[in-house]
Amino acid sequence: MNLFKRIVSKLTNQPEEEEKPSLEKLGDSLKNADLDYKFAQLFTHSGGFFNYCADEAEALQTLHQIIKIEGIGKVFCWDKELQNFLNVVKVPYTSEMEHSSDAAFITCEYLIAYDGRIMLSHNNILHYHSSRLPSKIIIIANVSQIVNNLNDAMGKIKRNGNIKNLTSISGSQSKLDTSSHANTKLFLLLLED
Repeated sequence: MNLFKRIVSKLTNQPEEEEKPSLEKLGDSLKNADLDYKFAQLFTHSGGFFNYCADEAEALQTLHQIIKIEGIGKVFCWDKELQNFLNVVKVPYTSEMEHSSDAAFITCEYLIAYDGRIMLSHNNILHYHSSRLPSKIIIIANVSQIVNNLNDAMGKIKRNGNIKNLTSISGSQSKLDTSSHANTKLFLLLLED
């Protein structure tokens, strides 16, 4: 906290605000932590909503709660397996991106523990540019998708081949690729493998 803020808080008898550590400082303090813990901390620090799910039943329950609390009425979801989730929670979806979609329900390529970012590709968002995604994005992933850093993710992508149009997002502070999504809410349902 800077000196001016400290003086003002003393004069007005208000408690001093704790400064939120920067992403880099938090990352450095977690360098020896388990990858899943480090990812969760950095993802939530950047404004994302992290939900650990022990199994698919818990993921369905969490998905239902997110949809209910956020008032989501229509979802962009092209993945057939994820559409089954939406059928269970009885939410209408479309496999084409539409302006009327309140949220996107997608998978991802990797979760980057180094900075709490989520890597997406054409496998997750089809041919759409990430800036076209709705302002609420729900991602489902497995613990095995967590990698240490971007180099590890790129190495795995090269071995798997045929993955293109890579992008990454993190928390609500990511503006995706444009400033039009300043209020993006990013929810992650992390499933145990």
